[in-house]
Amino acid sequence: MSETPLPFRPEADCQWDILALGEVMLRFDPGEGRIRNSRTFQVWEGGGEYNLARAARKCFGLRASIATALPRNDIGALTEDLILQGGVDTSNILWREFDGIGRNTRVGLNFVERGFGIRPALGVSDRGHSAASQMRPGDINWDHVFGTCGVRWFHTGGIFAALSDSTTEMTLNAIEAARRHGTLVSYDLNYRPSLWAERGGSEGARALNRRIAAHVDILFGADGLGTPALTGTPKDVIESVRNDFPNLKVIATTTRKAHTANINDWQGFLWAGGDRVHASRAFDGLDILDRVGGGDAFASGIAYGLLTGKPHSATVEYGTVHGALAMSTPGDASMASLAEVERALENQDAGVIR
Repeated sequence: MSETPLPFRPEADCQWDILALGEVMLRFDPGEGRIRNSRTFQVWEGGGEYNLARAARKCFGLRASIATALPRNDIGALTEDLILQGGVDTSNILWREFDGIGRNTRVGLNFVERGFGIRPALGVSDRGHSAASQMRPGDINWDHVFGTCGVRWFHTGGIFAALSDSTTEMTLNAIEAARRHGTLVSYDLNYRPSLWAERGGSEGARALNRRIAAHVDILFGADGLGTPALTGTPKDVIESVRNDFPNLKVIATTTRKAHTANINDWQGFLWAGGDRVHASRAFDGLDILDRVGGGDAFASGIAYGLLTGKPHSATVEYGTVHGALAMSTPGDASMASLAEVERALENQDAGVIR
């Protein structure tokens, strides 16, 4: 069966290939140490939705922008500088006036240690009252962004939508505008227990995810919807999601088994129309340096494959290999190049390149 390309808007009609809506935090990384007793931290920028846009630009050369909010102070300026280093367009960032101590607005912080052996990775968020969590419908003129400027792929996810009631409504508002202007929409389920502790827990997250999934074209992750096949294979889960949400054009998800914090099994799956679910090669016993951001890197590889019209069997390999490479370096964001992804796709060994 031939593969029908997705109805993306023409590249020439759009300013951006990908626009992501989400919070960008500062990640404090103690390296090989622990959060609780470290005296030095490496600082990175990161965020579930942003990570896809950054990798789309930095690894795959796509035109990417981020819609978020930051305080007008030096910490906001640091976050912006890191975003600019990633090559992501900043014209859709909202700047909020700062009251001097952060009562009214701030940058969210995320302390993450990588884990090793039987000690799992640990994330501790300090993100309350952030500028992004206070975004609401009307803050951004979406008809200008999607209509006048033009966007081929709009991406957001369950992290941003869970920050507050206002970001939930902004997510739905933005999705509605994107669809009105012919932009394809992706949504990453990305359940975070800490964001839902006081908002209904996992049941509240499933209810919101199901509400949003009914309005998107492309879904990343398939186990955050309360589907009846959650204990089945990835193909069973994808089939169940397809039945519940006939609006979906693409479903992409990964499986991971963590033998230890730094040895995982890793595989990707993609359904993009028809009856076939494409499975990538299985990485058994994959060495992991930093697992945070692997799923976002997978999603960005899927976006690259679909936007450039690659066969679905190749697209899922781009996503899975890129995710594996992203987990070989520290920080949320991928440090891989397209040449490195394609070298790994060709099964070339990991010997020294001289």
